[in-house]
Amino acid sequence: MYCHVPLPGIAEKTGKDYALVPMTWEVFKDILADTLRDSLNVFLFVLALHILLSFFENRIATFLTDKKKTAPVYGALFGLIPQCGTSVLGADIFAGGYITTGTLVAIFLSCSDEAVIVLLASGQTMTVLPLLAVKFITGLTVGITVDAIQHGKPRNGQNLQYSGHAHSETAMGNHLLHPLYHAFEIFIYVLVINLVLGVVINLVGEEQFAHFMADKKYFTPLLASVVGLIPNCAASVLLSELYIEGSLSFGALAGGLLVNSGMGILVLFKKKDTVRSAFAVTGICFAVSVVAGYAICLASGF
Repeated sequence: MYCHVPLPGIAEKTGKDYALVPMTWEVFKDILADTLRDSLNVFLFVLALHILLSFFENRIATFLTDKKKTAPVYGALFGLIPQCGTSVLGADIFAGGYITTGTLVAIFLSCSDEAVIVLLASGQTMTVLPLLAVKFITGLTVGITVDAIQHGKPRNGQNLQYSGHAHSETAMGNHLLHPLYHAFEIFIYVLVINLVLGVVINLVGEEQFAHFMADKKYFTPLLASVVGLIPNCAASVLLSELYIEGSLSFGALAGGLLVNSGMGILVLFKKKDTVRSAFAVTGICFAVSVVAGYAICLASGF
């Protein structure tokens, strides 16, 4: 493999200010070491958060079913919890007819999946608050609007009592094994994506990679939203890593993460009676994410 190495004076001879040299094992080991360190930080953060939230998710679900007209407000707040379980739980109680479409849309739009954890673990603290604000305001506004159009009724038109959701039949499974499994899954996502990005950027060259993304900057909000459609935690991790590397603007990041609801949408597609709702919710979230992404980019000058 080869990587780009800057060589002063070479521009006069070749028209380029860099040269291709073989990627050595030492360079790869440095990339791997950095990747492992970053991935381990994310793993520990995810594990601690999921263990904590495993004690409260059923109470939150019951709370949402009781709030009825104001549910999109609390749904948008619930979606801000940085884990993909929020969208899965939201889709689960929606499929059962316990909450409205607007509440689910609010949860999906405000859901940041694992992005907030990746950003915090990478020191992007100043990005997190504006990102959460954009997602909360967008989720709240769109959720209330959807419910106003549909008169705020649950999918089956009834107000049912939520009976609970469990990942396992044992306390150890719910509060330790499931969080551990999910944290390890995210660790693998972050490790693979970081490693691939690190190798690609070294092969292409950081400046060349940045120039390519800059040339395509007017398409990045749309491309980020398309990536955000991928129903997997890896999508939010990828978008976050591209932003951290400086290859995505804040507007493109926000647009991609608005539509990304992790694996929640798969819950709706798995059930025949919610497939139509799944397409509708996906369409709403995608349209909103593209508009919001471009609006932020235009306001900030891309």
